Amino acid sequence: MTNRISLDLTHVQYDASSDTSFVLALLTLSPILLMPAYAALSVQTRELTIINMWAGQFLSEALNWILKHIVKEGRPKGSNTHLNGYGFPSSHSQNMGYFGAFLVCHMYFRHRFASCGYPLLDQAFRSTVYLAIVSWVALVAYSRLNLLYHTPHQVIWGLGIGISHGVVHYVLTELLPYTRPLSVFGWARAAILAHPVVVWMQIRDGWAIWADGGRETEWKRWKTAYDERTRVLQKRVN
Repeated sequence: MTNRISLDLTHVQYDASSDTSFVLALLTLSPILLMPAYAALSVQTRELTIINMWAGQFLSEALNWILKHIVKEGRPKGSNTHLNGYGFPSSHSQNMGYFGAFLVCHMYFRHRFASCGYPLLDQAFRSTVYLAIVSWVALVAYSRLNLLYHTPHQVIWGLGIGISHGVVHYVLTELLPYTRPLSVFGWARAAILAHPVVVWMQIRDGWAIWADGGRETEWKRWKTAYDERTRVLQKRVN
């Protein structure tokens, strides 16, 4: 008879008597769900920044695997999670730390939302976005403790490594190429965008041109074309 085991990637054990534990069990799957989100956004937008962020997420996972096999620290004793592999550092915490750090850096240094006309409301909206990102990261990290998959120091180290990686990766691959386009970092990014395969795939660097990555410009083009189409249809009806 074939020996069957659980797929640890998506298998989550939680306290069936606790609604909080159930919600945390869903949240703890966030790092896994990020991957198809990256893929969909990369294909749809063809944005180099998103593809770069996705590549950094894979690097974070590779770094976590290396660290786990160097340290070889087990899971919490008595947790009864039946997980394979080592526990230090927490891969979920590290991946979410990277995700949150990269995204917050991008929102702070490069991305600008469309203004509603009231600076105070604009700032309040940006602050809300920052708070939502940080809260998401913190809740996923806490879920690893609550569900007994990791010890506190495994989670803290995972977050620290992920945040550090996210900041360094963003600065080297996004911020420096933008602020110092004539540096080796700017040259490397320009070389990537000029590569024939990248040109053929129509990959772009929207934030190098538009503060919002081109979202408003694309919407205005759509709105103009849509209004023109509507006028044509109304003439046919009349």
